Amino acid sequence: MANLEITLKRSLIGRKKNQVETAKALGLTKTYKTVVKPDNDSIRGMISVISHLVEVKEA
Repeated sequence: MANLEITLKRSLIGRKKNQVETAKALGLTKTYKTVVKPDNDSIRGMISVISHLVEVKEA
């Protein structure tokens, strides 16, 4: 199974509550922090909520 490298590229200040909570659920607490998560439907759904804030690469 592939992994995804997810990097928070934009700040969470002033974002909607669901976007902030989604980023924190992914482990993205600071700008430019990168986490590695498995590539599955639930993670893809979370990424789609904050797609304008993150950069995603396959690892």
